[in-house]
Amino acid sequence: MASRANDLAARLGFLGEAAELSRGRSDDEPVDAASALVRRAGRRMAISGDHTVIALAGATGSGKSTTFNALSGTQLATSGVTRPTTSDAMAAVWGAELPTELLDWLEVSRRHLIAASGGPFTNLVLLDLPDHDSTEVAHRATVDRLVQLVDMLVWVVDPQKYADAALHDRYLKPLADHADVMMIVLNQADRLTSEQLQGAMTDLRRLLDSEGLRATPVHAMSAMTGQGVAEVRQTLEKVVAEKTASAKRISADVTTAASGLEETLGSQKVPQISAREQRQLNEATAVAAGVPVVVDGVRDAERYRGVLATGWPVLKWITRFKPDPLKRLRLGTGGGRPELEEGSPARTSLPKASGVQKARLDAALRGVTDAATGGLPRGWAEAVRVAARGNERVLADRLDASIASADLRMDRGHAWWGIVNVLQWLLFAAAVAGLLWLLLPVVLGFFQFPQPPTVYWWGIPAPTLLFGGGVVGGVAVALLSRVFVEVGARAKAGQARRLLTDRIAEVTVSDVVGPVQGELDRLKKARELVARAK
Repeated sequence: MASRANDLAARLGFLGEAAELSRGRSDDEPVDAASALVRRAGRRMAISGDHTVIALAGATGSGKSTTFNALSGTQLATSGVTRPTTSDAMAAVWGAELPTELLDWLEVSRRHLIAASGGPFTNLVLLDLPDHDSTEVAHRATVDRLVQLVDMLVWVVDPQKYADAALHDRYLKPLADHADVMMIVLNQADRLTSEQLQGAMTDLRRLLDSEGLRATPVHAMSAMTGQGVAEVRQTLEKVVAEKTASAKRISADVTTAASGLEETLGSQKVPQISAREQRQLNEATAVAAGVPVVVDGVRDAERYRGVLATGWPVLKWITRFKPDPLKRLRLGTGGGRPELEEGSPARTSLPKASGVQKARLDAALRGVTDAATGGLPRGWAEAVRVAARGNERVLADRLDASIASADLRMDRGHAWWGIVNVLQWLLFAAAVAGLLWLLLPVVLGFFQFPQPPTVYWWGIPAPTLLFGGGVVGGVAVALLSRVFVEVGARAKAGQARRLLTDRIAEVTVSDVVGPVQGELDRLKKARELVARAK
Protein backbone atom coordinates (compact mmCIF):
# COMPACT_ATOMS: atom_id res chain seq x y z
CA MET A 1 0.00 0.00 0.00
CA ALA A 2 2.74 2.41 1.00
CA SER A 3 4.69 1.56 -2.16
CA ARG A 4 1.62 2.21 -4.32
CA ALA A 5 1.02 5.53 -2.55
CA ASN A 6 4.64 6.56 -3.01
CA ASP A 7 4.52 5.62 -6.68
CA LEU A 8 1.32 7.62 -7.16
CA ALA A 9 2.78 10.63 -5.34
CA ALA A 10 5.84 10.45 -7.60
CA ARG A 11 3.66 10.33 -10.73
CA LEU A 12 1.73 13.35 -9.50
CA GLY A 13 5.02 15.14 -8.96
CA PHE A 14 6.15 14.32 -12.49
CA LEU A 15 2.84 15.53 -13.90
CA GLY A 16 2.93 18.77 -11.92
CA GLU A 17 6.48 19.55 -13.01
CA ALA A 18 5.66 18.75 -16.64
CA ALA A 19 2.66 21.09 -16.47
CA GLU A 20 4.77 23.94 -15.12
CA LEU A 21 7.40 23.38 -17.81
CA SER A 22 4.66 23.46 -20.44
CA ARG A 23 2.91 26.56 -19.13
CA GLY A 24 2.92 29.37 -21.66
CA ARG A 25 4.06 27.00 -24.39
CA SER A 26 1.35 24.33 -24.60
CA ASP A 27 -2.39 24.99 -24.77
CA ASP A 28 -3.77 26.30 -21.49
CA GLU A 29 -6.54 23.72 -21.15
CA PRO A 30 -4.44 20.54 -20.73
CA VAL A 31 -1.84 22.42 -18.68
CA ASP A 32 -4.46 23.83 -16.32
CA ALA A 33 -6.19 20.45 -16.14
CA ALA A 34 -2.94 18.75 -15.12
CA SER A 35 -2.13 21.38 -12.50
CA ALA A 36 -5.66 21.25 -11.11
CA LEU A 37 -5.46 17.46 -10.88
CA VAL A 38 -2.20 17.63 -8.94
CA ARG A 39 -3.77 20.01 -6.43
CA ARG A 40 -7.02 18.03 -6.26
CA ALA A 41 -5.35 14.65 -5.90
CA GLY A 42 -2.95 15.96 -3.27
CA ARG A 43 -5.88 17.28 -1.27
CA ARG A 44 -7.81 14.00 -1.63
CA MET A 45 -4.86 11.92 -0.49
CA ALA A 46 -4.29 14.20 2.49
CA ILE A 47 -7.90 14.24 3.65
CA SER A 48 -8.79 10.60 4.06
CA GLY A 49 -7.21 7.42 2.84
CA ASP A 50 -9.62 5.17 4.75
CA HIS A 51 -12.89 6.22 3.12
CA THR A 52 -14.08 5.11 -0.30
CA VAL A 53 -16.34 7.53 -2.17
CA ILE A 54 -18.73 5.85 -4.61
CA ALA A 55 -21.29 7.86 -6.55
CA LEU A 56 -24.49 6.69 -8.22
CA ALA A 57 -25.15 8.66 -11.40
CA GLY A 58 -27.78 8.35 -14.03
CA ALA A 59 -30.35 9.96 -16.25
CA THR A 60 -33.85 11.10 -15.30
CA GLY A 61 -36.13 8.13 -14.85
CA SER A 62 -33.37 5.50 -14.66
CA GLY A 63 -34.30 4.62 -11.07
CA LYS A 64 -31.09 5.93 -9.59
CA SER A 65 -32.64 6.98 -6.27
CA THR A 66 -34.46 3.67 -5.80
CA THR A 67 -31.18 1.92 -6.63
CA PHE A 68 -29.50 4.02 -3.94
CA ASN A 69 -32.12 2.93 -1.41
CA ALA A 70 -31.88 -0.71 -2.47
CA LEU A 71 -28.11 -0.81 -2.15
CA SER A 72 -27.99 1.17 1.10
CA GLY A 73 -30.95 -0.60 2.72
CA THR A 74 -32.46 2.80 3.55
CA GLN A 75 -35.16 5.14 2.30
CA LEU A 76 -32.90 8.19 2.31
CA ALA A 77 -33.22 8.96 -1.39
CA THR A 78 -36.56 10.29 -2.59
CA SER A 79 -37.84 10.23 -6.14
CA GLY A 80 -39.96 12.85 -7.85
CA VAL A 81 -43.61 11.95 -8.44
CA THR A 82 -44.48 13.62 -11.70
CA ARG A 83 -40.96 13.84 -13.19
CA PRO A 84 -38.38 11.89 -11.19
CA THR A 85 -35.42 14.13 -10.43
CA THR A 86 -32.71 14.34 -7.77
CA SER A 87 -32.10 18.01 -7.02
CA ASP A 88 -28.95 17.87 -4.89
CA ALA A 89 -26.20 15.38 -4.13
CA MET A 90 -26.74 13.36 -0.96
CA ALA A 91 -24.29 11.24 1.02
CA ALA A 92 -24.83 8.15 3.12
CA VAL A 93 -21.80 7.29 5.26
CA TRP A 94 -21.20 4.00 7.04
CA GLY A 95 -19.07 4.28 10.16
CA ALA A 96 -18.83 5.74 13.65
CA GLU A 97 -18.74 9.40 12.56
CA LEU A 98 -19.12 11.57 9.54
CA PRO A 99 -15.91 12.41 7.61
CA THR A 100 -16.71 16.10 7.77
CA GLU A 101 -13.53 17.32 6.05
CA LEU A 102 -14.01 14.91 3.15
CA LEU A 103 -17.69 15.86 2.72
CA ASP A 104 -16.82 19.54 2.90
CA TRP A 105 -14.24 19.03 0.17
CA LEU A 106 -16.88 17.22 -1.91
CA GLU A 107 -19.29 20.09 -1.11
CA VAL A 108 -22.06 17.66 -0.20
CA SER A 109 -24.30 19.25 2.40
CA ARG A 110 -26.96 16.52 2.67
CA ARG A 111 -25.30 13.94 4.91
CA HIS A 112 -26.54 10.88 6.70
CA LEU A 113 -24.57 8.66 9.06
CA ILE A 114 -25.37 4.96 9.08
CA ALA A 115 -23.90 3.46 12.22
CA ALA A 116 -21.58 0.62 11.30
CA SER A 117 -18.64 -0.98 13.00
CA GLY A 118 -16.72 -3.61 11.10
CA GLY A 119 -19.44 -4.19 8.51
CA PRO A 120 -18.69 -4.62 4.78
CA PHE A 121 -19.70 -1.01 4.06
CA THR A 122 -17.68 0.56 6.89
CA ASN A 123 -16.01 3.78 5.71
CA LEU A 124 -18.10 3.84 2.52
CA VAL A 125 -19.39 7.22 1.35
CA LEU A 126 -22.22 6.53 -1.09
CA LEU A 127 -23.41 9.54 -3.08
CA ASP A 128 -26.70 10.00 -4.89
CA LEU A 129 -25.99 12.53 -7.66
CA PRO A 130 -28.41 14.79 -9.52
CA ASP A 131 -29.57 13.63 -12.94
CA HIS A 132 -26.87 14.20 -15.54
CA ASP A 133 -29.51 15.08 -18.16
CA SER A 134 -31.40 17.50 -15.94
CA THR A 135 -32.76 20.67 -17.51
CA GLU A 136 -31.32 22.55 -14.54
CA VAL A 137 -27.82 23.82 -15.34
CA ALA A 138 -26.87 23.72 -11.66
CA HIS A 139 -27.72 20.01 -11.47
CA ARG A 140 -25.51 19.16 -14.45
CA ALA A 141 -22.72 21.30 -13.03
CA THR A 142 -22.89 19.36 -9.74
CA VAL A 143 -22.62 16.08 -11.62
CA ASP A 144 -19.69 17.30 -13.72
CA ARG A 145 -17.87 18.51 -10.59
CA LEU A 146 -18.37 15.35 -8.54
CA VAL A 147 -17.56 13.06 -11.46
CA GLN A 148 -14.05 14.54 -11.19
CA LEU A 149 -13.78 13.94 -7.44
CA VAL A 150 -15.32 10.60 -6.49
CA ASP A 151 -13.29 7.38 -6.26
CA MET A 152 -15.75 5.22 -8.21
CA LEU A 153 -18.74 5.86 -10.45
CA VAL A 154 -21.77 3.58 -10.74
CA TRP A 155 -23.84 4.53 -13.78
CA VAL A 156 -27.48 3.50 -13.49
CA VAL A 157 -29.14 3.05 -16.88
CA ASP A 158 -32.54 1.73 -17.96
CA PRO A 159 -33.44 -0.58 -20.87
CA GLN A 160 -34.79 2.31 -22.96
CA LYS A 161 -31.84 4.74 -22.70
CA TYR A 162 -28.73 2.66 -21.95
CA ALA A 163 -27.29 3.70 -25.35
CA ASP A 164 -28.13 7.37 -24.89
CA ALA A 165 -25.53 9.51 -26.69
CA ALA A 166 -25.61 12.15 -23.94
CA LEU A 167 -24.28 9.59 -21.47
CA HIS A 168 -21.76 7.90 -23.72
CA ASP A 169 -20.36 10.93 -25.51
CA ARG A 170 -20.24 13.27 -22.52
CA TYR A 171 -19.14 10.88 -19.78
CA LEU A 172 -18.31 7.28 -20.68
CA LYS A 173 -16.04 7.82 -23.70
CA PRO A 174 -13.98 10.61 -22.04
CA LEU A 175 -13.60 8.37 -18.97
CA ALA A 176 -12.22 5.40 -20.89
CA ASP A 177 -8.99 5.56 -18.83
CA HIS A 178 -11.18 5.09 -15.73
CA ALA A 179 -12.77 1.86 -16.87
CA ASP A 180 -11.69 -0.08 -13.77
CA VAL A 181 -13.21 2.47 -11.38
CA MET A 182 -16.64 2.48 -13.03
CA MET A 183 -19.57 0.09 -13.08
CA ILE A 184 -22.70 0.05 -15.24
CA VAL A 185 -25.95 -1.11 -13.64
CA LEU A 186 -28.84 -1.91 -16.00
CA ASN A 187 -31.83 -1.19 -13.75
CA GLN A 188 -35.48 -2.17 -14.27
CA ALA A 189 -34.46 -5.66 -15.35
CA ASP A 190 -37.87 -6.89 -14.14
CA ARG A 191 -39.50 -5.15 -17.10
CA LEU A 192 -37.70 -7.41 -19.57
CA THR A 193 -38.08 -11.04 -20.46
CA SER A 194 -35.03 -13.26 -20.09
CA GLU A 195 -34.33 -13.06 -23.81
CA GLN A 196 -34.76 -9.29 -23.87
CA LEU A 197 -32.52 -8.88 -20.82
CA GLN A 198 -29.85 -11.09 -22.37
CA GLY A 199 -30.01 -9.12 -25.60
CA ALA A 200 -29.80 -5.77 -23.79
CA MET A 201 -26.83 -6.91 -21.70
CA THR A 202 -25.04 -8.24 -24.78
CA ASP A 203 -25.64 -5.03 -26.70
CA LEU A 204 -24.55 -2.89 -23.74
CA ARG A 205 -21.38 -4.93 -23.33
CA ARG A 206 -20.56 -4.60 -27.02
CA LEU A 207 -21.13 -0.85 -26.92
CA LEU A 208 -18.90 -0.39 -23.87
CA ASP A 209 -16.14 -2.53 -25.36
CA SER A 210 -16.16 -0.42 -28.52
CA GLU A 211 -15.63 2.67 -26.38
CA GLY A 212 -12.56 1.31 -24.60
CA LEU A 213 -14.43 0.26 -21.44
CA ARG A 214 -13.68 -3.47 -21.48
CA ALA A 215 -12.63 -3.36 -17.82
CA THR A 216 -15.95 -1.84 -16.72
CA PRO A 217 -18.27 -4.50 -15.22
CA VAL A 218 -21.96 -4.56 -16.15
CA HIS A 219 -24.71 -5.78 -13.79
CA ALA A 220 -28.45 -6.20 -14.27
CA MET A 221 -30.76 -5.52 -11.35
CA SER A 222 -34.18 -4.35 -10.36
CA ALA A 223 -34.31 -1.88 -7.51
CA MET A 224 -38.06 -2.54 -7.21
CA THR A 225 -37.96 -6.36 -6.91
CA GLY A 226 -34.45 -6.81 -5.52
CA GLN A 227 -33.25 -8.83 -8.51
CA GLY A 228 -29.46 -8.59 -8.82
CA VAL A 229 -29.12 -6.22 -5.85
CA ALA A 230 -27.01 -8.69 -3.88
CA GLU A 231 -24.51 -9.06 -6.74
CA VAL A 232 -24.09 -5.30 -7.04
CA ARG A 233 -23.68 -4.97 -3.27
CA GLN A 234 -21.02 -7.68 -3.29
CA THR A 235 -19.08 -5.78 -5.95
CA LEU A 236 -19.25 -2.59 -3.90
CA GLU A 237 -18.26 -4.44 -0.73
CA LYS A 238 -15.19 -5.80 -2.50
CA VAL A 239 -14.22 -2.30 -3.63
CA VAL A 240 -14.59 -0.97 -0.08
CA ALA A 241 -12.58 -3.85 1.39
CA GLU A 242 -9.68 -3.40 -1.05
CA LYS A 243 -9.34 0.32 -0.22
CA THR A 244 -7.69 0.94 -3.59
CA ALA A 245 -10.48 2.76 -5.41
CA SER A 246 -9.11 6.19 -4.54
CA ALA A 247 -5.61 5.33 -5.71
CA LYS A 248 -6.95 3.73 -8.89
CA ARG A 249 -9.09 6.76 -9.60
CA ILE A 250 -6.21 9.18 -9.13
CA SER A 251 -3.93 6.93 -11.15
CA ALA A 252 -6.43 6.95 -14.01
CA ASP A 253 -6.76 10.73 -13.67
CA VAL A 254 -2.98 11.10 -13.95
CA THR A 255 -2.91 8.91 -17.05
CA THR A 256 -5.67 10.97 -18.68
CA ALA A 257 -4.10 14.31 -17.79
CA ALA A 258 -0.66 13.14 -18.88
CA SER A 259 -2.05 11.92 -22.21
CA GLY A 260 -3.76 15.26 -22.78
CA LEU A 261 -0.55 17.12 -21.99
CA GLU A 262 1.48 14.73 -24.12
CA GLU A 263 -0.54 15.62 -27.20
CA THR A 264 0.55 19.26 -26.87
CA LEU A 265 4.24 18.33 -26.67
CA GLY A 266 4.48 16.70 -30.07
CA SER A 267 6.23 13.46 -30.91
CA GLN A 268 8.89 14.43 -33.45
CA LYS A 269 12.51 14.38 -32.37
CA VAL A 270 13.56 17.56 -30.60
CA PRO A 271 15.93 19.38 -33.00
CA GLN A 272 19.44 20.44 -32.10
CA ILE A 273 21.43 23.48 -33.20
CA SER A 274 24.23 22.19 -35.41
CA ALA A 275 27.84 23.38 -35.20
CA ARG A 276 27.50 24.76 -38.73
CA GLU A 277 24.51 26.95 -37.84
CA GLN A 278 26.20 28.16 -34.69
CA ARG A 279 29.38 28.95 -36.63
CA GLN A 280 27.41 30.94 -39.21
CA LEU A 281 25.73 32.86 -36.42
CA ASN A 282 29.07 33.61 -34.77
CA GLU A 283 30.58 34.79 -38.06
CA ALA A 284 27.63 37.05 -38.90
CA THR A 285 27.55 38.42 -35.36
CA ALA A 286 31.29 39.06 -35.40
CA VAL A 287 31.03 41.05 -38.63
CA ALA A 288 28.05 43.05 -37.35
CA ALA A 289 29.88 43.74 -34.08
CA GLY A 290 32.89 45.16 -35.94
CA VAL A 291 35.43 42.39 -35.37
CA PRO A 292 37.02 42.87 -38.85
CA VAL A 293 37.48 46.57 -38.05
CA VAL A 294 39.17 45.68 -34.76
CA VAL A 295 41.39 43.09 -36.47
CA ASP A 296 42.49 45.71 -39.01
CA GLY A 297 43.05 48.13 -36.13
CA VAL A 298 45.22 45.61 -34.30
CA ARG A 299 47.33 45.03 -37.39
CA ASP A 300 47.69 48.77 -38.06
CA ALA A 301 48.40 49.51 -34.39
CA GLU A 302 51.09 46.83 -34.29
CA ARG A 303 52.71 48.39 -37.35
CA TYR A 304 52.37 51.88 -35.88
CA ARG A 305 53.88 50.95 -32.53
CA GLY A 306 56.54 48.77 -34.12
CA VAL A 307 57.68 51.61 -36.33
CA LEU A 308 57.82 53.94 -33.35
CA ALA A 309 59.90 51.43 -31.41
CA THR A 310 62.27 50.27 -34.16
CA GLY A 311 62.36 53.11 -36.69
CA TRP A 312 65.24 55.54 -37.26
CA PRO A 313 64.85 58.30 -34.65
CA VAL A 314 65.21 61.05 -37.29
CA LEU A 315 62.19 59.80 -39.26
CA LYS A 316 59.96 58.09 -36.76
CA TRP A 317 58.94 61.38 -35.13
CA ILE A 318 56.82 61.95 -38.25
CA THR A 319 54.85 58.83 -37.37
CA ARG A 320 53.87 60.35 -34.04
CA PHE A 321 51.62 62.80 -35.83
CA LYS A 322 49.34 59.89 -36.80
CA PRO A 323 46.82 58.65 -34.18
CA ASP A 324 47.14 55.17 -32.71
CA PRO A 325 44.53 53.04 -34.59
CA LEU A 326 43.38 51.21 -31.43
CA LYS A 327 43.15 54.32 -29.32
CA ARG A 328 41.05 55.87 -32.05
CA LEU A 329 38.65 52.91 -31.62
CA ARG A 330 38.86 53.28 -27.83
CA LEU A 331 40.42 49.84 -27.54
CA GLY A 332 43.37 48.95 -25.36
CA THR A 333 44.64 45.95 -23.46
CA GLY A 334 41.86 45.50 -20.90
CA GLY A 335 41.62 41.99 -19.59
CA GLY A 336 38.28 42.16 -17.84
CA ARG A 337 34.95 40.65 -18.76
CA PRO A 338 32.11 42.75 -20.12
CA GLU A 339 30.06 44.12 -17.25
CA LEU A 340 26.92 45.77 -18.52
CA GLU A 341 25.97 47.34 -15.25
CA GLU A 342 23.62 50.24 -15.74
CA GLY A 343 25.47 53.52 -15.76
CA SER A 344 28.94 52.13 -16.45
CA PRO A 345 28.94 49.98 -19.59
CA ALA A 346 32.10 49.42 -21.59
CA ARG A 347 32.02 51.19 -24.94
CA THR A 348 34.11 51.37 -28.09
CA SER A 349 34.08 53.79 -31.03
CA LEU A 350 33.41 51.05 -33.56
CA PRO A 351 31.09 52.01 -36.41
CA LYS A 352 27.53 50.71 -36.21
CA ALA A 353 26.59 47.71 -38.29
CA SER A 354 25.59 48.51 -41.85
CA GLY A 355 22.28 47.47 -43.36
CA VAL A 356 23.94 44.58 -45.16
CA GLN A 357 25.59 43.37 -41.96
CA LYS A 358 22.32 43.62 -40.05
CA ALA A 359 20.54 41.66 -42.77
CA ARG A 360 23.21 38.97 -42.64
CA LEU A 361 22.91 38.76 -38.85
CA ASP A 362 19.12 38.57 -39.09
CA ALA A 363 19.41 35.77 -41.64
CA ALA A 364 21.77 33.87 -39.34
CA LEU A 365 19.33 34.28 -36.45
CA ARG A 366 16.51 32.97 -38.64
CA GLY A 367 18.68 30.04 -39.63
CA VAL A 368 19.16 29.11 -35.98
CA THR A 369 15.48 29.50 -35.10
CA ASP A 370 14.30 27.64 -38.21
CA ALA A 371 16.60 24.75 -37.40
CA ALA A 372 15.54 24.75 -33.75
CA THR A 373 11.79 24.90 -34.44
CA GLY A 374 11.51 22.25 -37.13
CA GLY A 375 8.69 19.89 -36.15
CA LEU A 376 7.96 21.58 -32.82
CA PRO A 377 4.38 22.30 -31.70
CA ARG A 378 3.29 25.85 -32.45
CA GLY A 379 3.51 27.17 -28.87
CA TRP A 380 6.94 25.68 -28.29
CA ALA A 381 8.21 26.96 -31.64
CA GLU A 382 7.08 30.46 -30.71
CA ALA A 383 8.85 30.14 -27.34
CA VAL A 384 12.08 29.24 -29.17
CA ARG A 385 11.74 32.28 -31.46
CA VAL A 386 11.16 34.55 -28.49
CA ALA A 387 14.16 33.05 -26.71
CA ALA A 388 16.38 33.58 -29.76
CA ARG A 389 15.53 37.26 -29.89
CA GLY A 390 14.83 37.88 -26.24
CA ASN A 391 18.12 39.74 -25.73
CA GLU A 392 18.12 41.45 -29.12
CA ARG A 393 17.62 44.88 -27.55
CA VAL A 394 20.83 44.67 -25.53
CA LEU A 395 22.75 42.34 -27.84
CA ALA A 396 24.65 45.16 -29.55
CA ASP A 397 25.72 46.57 -26.17
CA ARG A 398 26.86 43.17 -24.95
CA LEU A 399 28.88 42.58 -28.10
CA ASP A 400 30.45 46.03 -27.88
CA ALA A 401 31.28 45.52 -24.21
CA SER A 402 32.76 42.11 -24.96
CA ILE A 403 35.09 43.63 -27.54
CA ALA A 404 35.92 46.64 -25.36
CA SER A 405 36.98 44.47 -22.44
CA ALA A 406 38.96 41.97 -24.50
CA ASP A 407 42.67 41.73 -23.75
CA LEU A 408 44.18 42.05 -27.22
CA ARG A 409 47.66 41.37 -25.79
CA MET A 410 49.17 44.37 -27.52
CA ASP A 411 51.81 44.72 -24.81
CA ARG A 412 53.33 41.27 -25.29
CA GLY A 413 55.88 39.75 -27.65
CA HIS A 414 57.88 42.94 -28.15
CA ALA A 415 61.12 42.26 -26.28
CA TRP A 416 63.15 42.61 -29.48
CA TRP A 417 61.72 46.10 -30.02
CA GLY A 418 63.70 47.33 -27.02
CA ILE A 419 66.93 45.85 -28.32
CA VAL A 420 66.41 47.41 -31.75
CA ASN A 421 65.49 50.73 -30.16
CA VAL A 422 68.77 50.80 -28.20
CA LEU A 423 70.67 49.90 -31.37
CA GLN A 424 68.92 52.65 -33.31
CA TRP A 425 69.83 55.24 -30.70
CA LEU A 426 73.44 54.05 -30.73
CA LEU A 427 73.49 54.38 -34.51
CA PHE A 428 71.84 57.78 -34.26
CA ALA A 429 74.42 58.85 -31.70
CA ALA A 430 77.18 57.65 -34.04
CA ALA A 431 75.67 59.63 -36.91
CA VAL A 432 75.37 62.76 -34.75
CA ALA A 433 78.97 62.35 -33.52
CA GLY A 434 80.19 61.87 -37.08
CA LEU A 435 78.25 64.94 -38.25
CA LEU A 436 79.64 67.08 -35.47
CA TRP A 437 83.13 65.78 -36.20
CA LEU A 438 82.70 66.67 -39.87
CA LEU A 439 81.55 70.16 -38.92
CA LEU A 440 84.37 70.66 -36.46
CA PRO A 441 86.99 71.80 -39.09
CA VAL A 442 84.50 74.33 -40.45
CA VAL A 443 83.92 75.77 -37.00
CA LEU A 444 87.64 75.81 -36.20
CA GLY A 445 88.44 77.42 -39.55
CA PHE A 446 85.81 80.10 -38.96
CA PHE A 447 87.46 80.99 -35.71
CA GLN A 448 90.94 80.51 -37.32
CA PHE A 449 91.94 77.73 -34.99
CA PRO A 450 94.47 75.15 -36.13
CA GLN A 451 92.87 72.17 -37.92
CA PRO A 452 93.01 68.81 -36.14
CA PRO A 453 94.64 65.89 -37.88
CA THR A 454 92.37 63.62 -39.96
CA VAL A 455 91.68 60.24 -38.36
CA TYR A 456 91.18 57.21 -40.61
CA TRP A 457 89.48 53.94 -39.80
CA TRP A 458 89.96 51.21 -42.32
CA GLY A 459 91.12 53.78 -44.79
CA ILE A 460 88.01 55.94 -44.39
CA PRO A 461 87.89 59.23 -42.49
CA ALA A 462 86.47 58.46 -39.08
CA PRO A 463 83.87 61.31 -39.11
CA THR A 464 82.57 60.18 -42.48
CA LEU A 465 82.46 56.58 -41.33
CA LEU A 466 80.56 57.49 -38.19
CA PHE A 467 78.05 59.70 -39.96
CA GLY A 468 77.54 57.45 -42.97
CA GLY A 469 77.51 54.29 -40.91
CA GLY A 470 75.02 55.76 -38.44
CA VAL A 471 72.63 56.94 -41.15
CA VAL A 472 72.90 53.89 -43.39
CA GLY A 473 72.86 51.54 -40.44
CA GLY A 474 69.83 53.22 -38.91
CA VAL A 475 67.86 53.13 -42.16
CA ALA A 476 68.90 49.53 -42.82
CA VAL A 477 67.91 48.41 -39.33
CA ALA A 478 64.60 50.29 -39.69
CA LEU A 479 63.86 48.61 -43.02
CA LEU A 480 64.81 45.17 -41.73
CA SER A 481 62.79 45.71 -38.56
CA ARG A 482 59.81 46.78 -40.68
CA VAL A 483 59.78 43.29 -42.20
CA PHE A 484 59.62 41.66 -38.78
CA VAL A 485 57.09 44.24 -37.55
CA GLU A 486 54.83 43.34 -40.49
CA VAL A 487 55.12 39.64 -39.72
CA GLY A 488 54.31 40.37 -36.08
CA ALA A 489 51.38 42.62 -37.06
CA ARG A 490 49.82 39.89 -39.16
CA ALA A 491 50.29 37.35 -36.38
CA LYS A 492 48.83 39.74 -33.83
CA ALA A 493 45.83 40.38 -36.10
CA GLY A 494 45.21 36.65 -36.47
CA GLN A 495 45.47 36.22 -32.72
CA ALA A 496 43.01 39.08 -32.21
CA ARG A 497 40.58 37.54 -34.70
CA ARG A 498 40.58 34.22 -32.85
CA LEU A 499 40.28 35.90 -29.46
CA LEU A 500 37.43 38.20 -30.50
CA THR A 501 35.61 35.39 -32.31
CA ASP A 502 35.71 33.38 -29.10
CA ARG A 503 34.42 36.37 -27.13
CA ILE A 504 31.61 36.90 -29.63
CA ALA A 505 30.78 33.20 -29.44
CA GLU A 506 30.43 33.53 -25.66
CA VAL A 507 27.86 36.28 -26.18
CA THR A 508 25.91 34.38 -28.83
CA VAL A 509 25.86 31.31 -26.60
CA SER A 510 24.66 33.22 -23.54
CA ASP A 511 22.19 35.48 -25.37
CA VAL A 512 20.95 33.40 -28.30
CA VAL A 513 22.01 29.77 -28.44
CA GLY A 514 21.75 29.22 -24.69
CA PRO A 515 18.15 30.46 -24.37
CA VAL A 516 17.14 28.51 -27.47
CA GLN A 517 18.77 25.34 -26.20
CA GLY A 518 17.11 25.97 -22.85
CA GLU A 519 13.69 25.85 -24.51
CA LEU A 520 14.59 22.66 -26.38
CA ASP A 521 15.88 21.06 -23.18
CA ARG A 522 12.69 22.20 -21.44
CA LEU A 523 10.59 20.41 -24.05
CA LYS A 524 12.65 17.23 -23.73
CA LYS A 525 12.33 17.37 -19.95
CA ALA A 526 8.56 17.90 -20.18
CA ARG A 527 8.25 14.89 -22.48
CA GLU A 528 10.30 12.72 -20.13
CA LEU A 529 8.22 13.75 -17.14
CA VAL A 530 4.94 13.12 -18.95
CA ALA A 531 6.14 9.67 -19.97
CA ARG A 532 7.05 8.89 -16.35
CA ALA A 533 3.72 10.25 -15.16
CA LYS A 534 1.85 7.98 -17.56
